[in-house]
Amino acid sequence: MSASEPLGLAEAAKPATPPRLLAGLWRVARRSPTTAFWAVVSAAIVLVAVFAPLIAPTDPLAANFRMMSKPPSEVALFGTDQVGRDVLSRVIHGSQTSLMVAAAAVLFGTTVGALWGLACGYFGGRFDLISQRVIEFMQSFPDLILAMAIAMALGAGTWTVILAIAITRIPFGGRVIRSVVLSVKEMPFVEAARGLGASHLRLMLRHILPQCIAPFLILATAHLGVAIIIEASLGFLGVGIPPPMPTWGNMLADSLNAGLVPPWWLVLFPGLAITLTVLSFNLLGDGLRDLLDPRLRGSV
Repeated sequence: MSASEPLGLAEAAKPATPPRLLAGLWRVARRSPTTAFWAVVSAAIVLVAVFAPLIAPTDPLAANFRMMSKPPSEVALFGTDQVGRDVLSRVIHGSQTSLMVAAAAVLFGTTVGALWGLACGYFGGRFDLISQRVIEFMQSFPDLILAMAIAMALGAGTWTVILAIAITRIPFGGRVIRSVVLSVKEMPFVEAARGLGASHLRLMLRHILPQCIAPFLILATAHLGVAIIIEASLGFLGVGIPPPMPTWGNMLADSLNAGLVPPWWLVLFPGLAITLTVLSFNLLGDGLRDLLDPRLRGSV
């Protein structure tokens, strides 16, 4: 037996090292178990939304007039509404609609605001001055009032709601990323790149923008909950996604038509879904901030 064979057998006998991603997730879970718990809850909600057609027991739009306004039972775990539709199926499909609208709105609005804030913080001057006055004007309106005005002006629809919510997210992304850029652009490595003749575009995209990724992720995660509340509020007020598409806001609005006193299951389960989803994303965003911010990492 050659000398190389025992060495190869010894290497093969060693246990395989875990992937870097799993090892990193395990370190994060050990450092902040609370953040890991809410990350698991958020991931479970996202999986329910993605696989809603496979998980929902019945068609959320199928009416059954023999099962109108039935309380929770073995046949319908969450009960039925005033036309016999299964509330559990509507809550599951509502998660798909609400999360899709919220994620698209936050991604679009926060990205536009981040790029705007990047340009404002880097160039400064009159462009920054005018931009900040525009952002202050947009922030002077409450988020729900501004989104409702835009949705009513453009007409009800999915893309209208996404655009209305996205516009309310732009000022926050612009302000946060601008503050990061103002501190990063004065750092020595940026000055060194500028001294070597790097262009403005290269400085922004190669040296400054990567430093804004962590604040961007934290901002997007935290604002998902706000976007879900705005979408549900628009649906409840009748200016959101039109029925019969199931959304949590539409379900709460439909419960008002079930009688003078709405059945408790028509209010509890959609409201509980909104509460749990918003709470999980907000606490996940807070945990990511603590993990990614070096000043707060020691406390975690």
